[in-house]
Formats: sequence, structure tokens, C-alpha cells
Amino acid sequence: MVPPAVIAPSILSADFAQLGKECSDIMKNDAMWLHIDIMDGHFVPNITFGAPVVTKIRPHVDRPKAPKGKGTFDCHMMIAEPKKWIRDFQKAGCDLYCFHYEAAVTSTAAENPTDQSETKTSPKEIIRFIHENNMLAGIAIKPETEVDVLWEILQNPNKEEVPDMVLVMTVHPGFGGQKFMASELPKVKALREAYPELYIEVDGGLGEGTIDQAAEAGANVIVAGSAVFGAEDPAGVIKVLQESVERRRQSAL
Repeated sequence: MVPPAVIAPSILSADFAQLGKECSDIMKNDAMWLHIDIMDGHFVPNITFGAPVVTKIRPHVDRPKAPKGKGTFDCHMMIAEPKKWIRDFQKAGCDLYCFHYEAAVTSTAAENPTDQSETKTSPKEIIRFIHENNMLAGIAIKPETEVDVLWEILQNPNKEEVPDMVLVMTVHPGFGGQKFMASELPKVKALREAYPELYIEVDGGLGEGTIDQAAEAGANVIVAGSAVFGAEDPAGVIKVLQESVERRRQSAL
């Protein structure tokens, strides 16, 4: 069965001068998760924030009472060395650590920010390490990456090395405000057909004008930044997004 709709506003579009309050308020407006974009200036050209900011906003949002529940901090790690930062983000309050496939296949096995290693890591190894550190694991793919790279990972009989969520980027990672890329939705559709119960997230250009396409393809986790934080009625926008996903979900039952 297709999992429930999850609306995850991206705090990249929030007012950083009052970030804690913005996070608290958006949860009161019926957001389910918070999407936290971590950019290091290497994997992507932009720089946002790190674990200390996550630590500061965590007290403003109640921890989820169950895995994938309300209050989940969905940390989208657009960083070159994803394994290095797993422990720090777990300590900061991250609940779901979503790394990029493209970084995983080129990065090292170092397990702490100050460590150096000549040994390469892998997506499966990173997923296992995330689970060992008591977080959910997500894996993301850029628009230029084919969905085929995920099949071996998802088919792994070792569940500790299988992601809890897949993120299909519908813009190029690194900057907000880009135009939605409908060209990426066949990846979502292929994933949903193969894995009906998988949490599938889409991120980039999502709003009231594009949500129906994403929902129809099978996405159930919707990241929206300016469409929510920039709205006069954030709760109303969240409701529209959620209802679109739920309509598709009900039709699939």
C-alpha cells in the first residue's frame, strides 16, 4: 500500500533571523516533517548550515513519537563526504539522514569530520552506518543520475543496508527557486511500481501548480520551500499538497 502523504517544508525558505519560531509555526500549520538542506560548497556550489543549527532548532519541534512521524527532521545532505557527518547529525537531532548516491560512490569511509581515509565507502555501507546510529536512511539522486543505479541497493536482502526513503530531485541540487523538472517523474513512477510501500520524496519546484503531477507519479513525501513559507496561508497550501497526494493514494488502494 502506498504510504501516507508527508509534507516537508524546506527551511531554506524560512526567515533565518527567527528560524526556531519559523520551524515551530510551520509544524502548527500541519506540516509533518521539516526538510533541512545541508550544503557544503563542494558537492554543490552553495553553502547553507551545519549540525550546530540543527541542534538549535531541535528544541522548537517535538521529536517524532514513531519512525517517520510528525516532527521528523529530514536532513538532505548535499555534501561531498556523507559518512563523516552521520554521528554529528545524529547528536544534533536528525531523524532521517538522506545522502546523495553521487557523493557516496566517490567519497571515503572516514567516520568523523577530522578523520582521513584512503578507503572508499559505498551507498550500502553508508546506509548501514546510518542505521547503526539510530537514524532512518534516505538516498537521493540528481536529475542526471538514472534510477537504475538504485535497483541493486533496494533489492539487497540485508535490510540494514536498504534505505527507508528515496529522494528524486526535480531540480538540480544547490539552490532554491528553480523550475520543476517533470522529466524526472518517470523515475518516481518506476520506483512506485516496483516498491508500492516505499517512501518516495520529490524535491524542487513543488507547489500548487505542480503537485498533481508528482502525486500521480507516485511521490508521497513532498518538499516545498517558498510555496509554503512564502504563502499568506501556509496551512492552506500544505492542505492542498496533502490532499493531492492522498487522492492518488486512495485511488491506488
